[in-house]
Amino acid sequence: MSTAASSASPSADKTVGGIDRGSSAPMYDQLRQLILDGIDRDGLQPGDPLPGEHRLCEQYGISRTVVRQALAQLEHEGAIERIKGKGTFVAQPRTSESLVHTLVGLFDEVDRRGGHVRSDVLRHEIVDADAEVAAALEIEPGSPVVVLTRLRHVDGQAWSLSTTWMPLDVGEPTLGVDLRDSSLYALLAADGVVATHGIRSAEATVATHEQAAQLEVSAGAALLRLRSVSRDASGRPIEFFIAYHRGDRSRFEFQLSTDSSQGSLVHVP
Repeated sequence: MSTAASSASPSADKTVGGIDRGSSAPMYDQLRQLILDGIDRDGLQPGDPLPGEHRLCEQYGISRTVVRQALAQLEHEGAIERIKGKGTFVAQPRTSESLVHTLVGLFDEVDRRGGHVRSDVLRHEIVDADAEVAAALEIEPGSPVVVLTRLRHVDGQAWSLSTTWMPLDVGEPTLGVDLRDSSLYALLAADGVVATHGIRSAEATVATHEQAAQLEVSAGAALLRLRSVSRDASGRPIEFFIAYHRGDRSRFEFQLSTDSSQGSLVHVP
């Protein structure tokens, strides 16, 4: 009996609550998988609470550093959501978007799948174009343009922070129009301004403190930065925008083709 006990004790010492200290897999990765398994096993749904850091430390006999590594990885993957002062929750699934390879806006993209976009209009006025805006719109620096900054919410959740610049004759008719629950592209189209082609890019970045507060994420959280210039049928730039999308809410999809004219990979130093 003592022989059996002695042969069992090394295994018992090595594994605590599912964490195998003798495994080559890092403990934070083991914990990550255990949390995912628990979500699936218990049938947890988006918004359901998950154990906090202290409870996970006690349950699995691991340090807070290991727990934080696992939670950070899960948050980066979009599996969980951590809300300061509230706790950790199962995240909403990321929504696929085709904004990168099409000339639709967020309002129209979400509307097509039955969702709703509401915008907090933070800025909507005439300003002088700086060098970047002037270059994008192919106008002289200092020329008047209409700037529109909006915090976009999809189905009640903070989604993206976007700033759009338009030449004065294009954007001026939008001034004074309520854009909280309507499409800018639809408004422009009604005035005869229609985007037919352009260039749109996407890159990874992280949230500044100001962006984090607006998008309800932690400073340094992953964001997707879209930069776009749209042109009308004559080739004239009619809109330039930069938008920051929450990385835990959005997933961009690209259409692939063997035709190299459909797209290119550009390295910007």
